[in-house]
Amino acid sequence: MTIQRSTLKKLAFSTFLLTLPLNAAFAADPAVADRIKTALAAQGVDISWTGVSGDDSNAVLQGVSIKPAAEKEALPIGDVKLEGVAEANGGYEIATVSTSPFEHSKDGVTLNLSPVVIHGMKVPAEGGTDPLGSLMMYKSAELSNMTVKVGDKTAFAMDGLAVQITPPADGKAMDFTANTEKFTADLSLVDDPKSKEAIEALGYQNISGTIAMAGTWQPSDGKMELSKYDISVENAGTLGMTFNLGGYTVDFIKSMQEMQKKLAAQPEGADNSAQSMAMLGLMQQLSFNGASVRFEDDSLTGKVLDYVGKQQGMSGKDVANQAKAIVPFGMAQLNNPELTAEVSAAVNTFLDDPKSLEISAEPPSSVPFALIMAGAMSNPLDLPKTLGVKVKANQD
Repeated sequence: MTIQRSTLKKLAFSTFLLTLPLNAAFAADPAVADRIKTALAAQGVDISWTGVSGDDSNAVLQGVSIKPAAEKEALPIGDVKLEGVAEANGGYEIATVSTSPFEHSKDGVTLNLSPVVIHGMKVPAEGGTDPLGSLMMYKSAELSNMTVKVGDKTAFAMDGLAVQITPPADGKAMDFTANTEKFTADLSLVDDPKSKEAIEALGYQNISGTIAMAGTWQPSDGKMELSKYDISVENAGTLGMTFNLGGYTVDFIKSMQEMQKKLAAQPEGADNSAQSMAMLGLMQQLSFNGASVRFEDDSLTGKVLDYVGKQQGMSGKDVANQAKAIVPFGMAQLNNPELTAEVSAAVNTFLDDPKSLEISAEPPSSVPFALIMAGAMSNPLDLPKTLGVKVKANQD
């Protein structure tokens, strides 16, 4: 399935924007509308509409279009309905915000979204001292269905996306979760012959599963933790990821948005090296606290070993034994005997009884991104020690 990267990027970004509260939080009152436009412009998003109907409590914004700074053209998203608009502490609260059904096609790829419904939207008052004063918060959001079609075939579909947010209060961090009821993907649409052959041999022409995510964000010190991001595929396994960063403050977000606006304003083909270096410098404000990647097997490992073995005229068990022998030699170039022994033991344990395999980075203290970047350029072999890399198998 060959799809232009730019097309996928635009479709994915369109989906992301439609699930954000910022693109749906408007009110009929002109002062609120101006405030919203100003806030969105500061975050690199231009908003416009063709008309407004209703009153200050319940309104419909007609013909809404949005244009992120990185895009050349505005994206029409249709009508946006606002219900239960009320003043609150100099700002506004909107009980329910809902978009129209959405469809966008490009280069033979069509994205369809059911209405996005957002509950408990807060539009903060202008000039507030709260670190989140320039951002809009909401309590929950729902998307019933999303489909991506290639031609007339559904390549991907997702049902029942639900987002829950507990805004930060009294010094506590913001909590958020997101879950899907189900997703499906048609991998038979893949064009690459070798990939297609492997998919068919493994029996994964059509897959289904779920996505679950959870995390926290503390605006005051910028600690961002994604404690759960699990993609589970039936009869295959679960890929889980976590990360923990520091320095992701509101000021950092604003600086990133300003940098993106400057990059987007550059004409095509222009030299962006200065902006790229500035972006690199900005990233050095972040620090690394930890991360992990974990795979929990649900029959995928055995199928892959058998498939590779068949290709080489041997059994899956023989392939596993071959992998066990190769791993220590591959790890030896890191010149880290302790990690080599740990990885070899974990791989042996997993291949003998595939349950779970996890790679984690747990430094004893926060590591600035500047130090990581310097280490990657000067002595990359020391990075595993700097980041506290560990590997384990079949452990909870």
